[in-house]
Amino acid sequence: MSFDSARFVIHLPIMVPDLARARIMARTATRSLAFLTAIDPGEVTVSEEDNQGVRYRVFCDRLLDDSRRCVLRAEHETPCAARVPR
Repeated sequence: MSFDSARFVIHLPIMVPDLARARIMARTATRSLAFLTAIDPGEVTVSEEDNQGVRYRVFCDRLLDDSRRCVLRAEHETPCAARVPR
């Protein structure tokens, strides 16, 4: 694999007490950095510090009819959406 085709991942440990808060923190950080083209929200996951092989999705990321992706939280109960409702 050449350097030009390689993808690198930044691991940024943030300490929170549970999965729900980890997902909230990850969504907040991702949305605040969304202006950066290198951010791939659909691939954002969280894991326990001592069990990093088990990852939990933060965003739904389902493909919508118009070829965009759902930006809502993982496991949402409302219909998928390309924009976060206000």
